Amino acid sequence: MAPRAVGEPAPVAHRGPRAGPTPTEAAVRAALRAVVDPEIPAISIVDLGIVGRIAVALDTIQVDLLPTFVACPAMELIRSAVVERIAGLAPRITVDVKFVFDPPWTSDRITDAGRAALRRSGIAPPAGVGRALPVVSLDPGPVRCPYCGSRRTVLENPFGPALCRAIHHCTACRQPFERFKAG
Repeated sequence: MAPRAVGEPAPVAHRGPRAGPTPTEAAVRAALRAVVDPEIPAISIVDLGIVGRIAVALDTIQVDLLPTFVACPAMELIRSAVVERIAGLAPRITVDVKFVFDPPWTSDRITDAGRAALRRSGIAPPAGVGRALPVVSLDPGPVRCPYCGSRRTVLENPFGPALCRAIHHCTACRQPFERFKAG
């Protein structure tokens, strides 16, 4: 077993007696579409783009997750939900879930369905693919309002209810909204 970094929790595993067919990587990925981000329950972790490598062997399923932020407080909740979901799919197989930082998560990994889910939730998705801003940028300039589509918006607070979101205000429809930060 590889050494863990200081403060990094041990991988969560589920194991039972071996029986039944081993699911495919595609079946595991499809099952993970039912796991939502606990801080943004309108989007699955697959559409958010944090599901990385999935390796399926005869008696083990390994899943690498890419956190949106290193200090994301939802990481352990997500890990537990992934283990539970896969254990439901393959109850007799060892499930190993770990967080990896190489490759790093970027907002380019959010699917079109994920961007639409964010908009429906009143959260402005980050810039489109290939246009992600550096993480150090606190003000991305005008952001399209998820309610009315206007770009007449202002940054109210770069620190939203979660590390990955900022608070904006639309001067056209007068609605406050959150913006998912680019990473």
